[in-house]
Amino acid sequence: VAQAYVNQRKLDREVRTLQAQAAQFARQTGQWIAMVESFNQALKEIGDVENWARSMELDMRSVAAALDYVCKGQLQPPPS
Repeated sequence: VAQAYVNQRKLDREVRTLQAQAAQFARQTGQWIAMVESFNQALKEIGDVENWARSMELDMRSVAAALDYVCKGQLQPPPS
């Protein structure tokens, strides 16, 4: 009976230790999930900026082409 009591106490200590470790692991897992979600959001924002930059580049090329066309048109002598 005494040995059973000693074993039960050891088991109780092990259970408490495992519960504490499981709680710590759950906290760490929550932090990892938050970090991954933050990373995913940052990647989405980078993609958004890249698309915006590509759009702006195309718009600027259109504006530059239009200005070039206008400048070349003004340099030609008027028709007589």
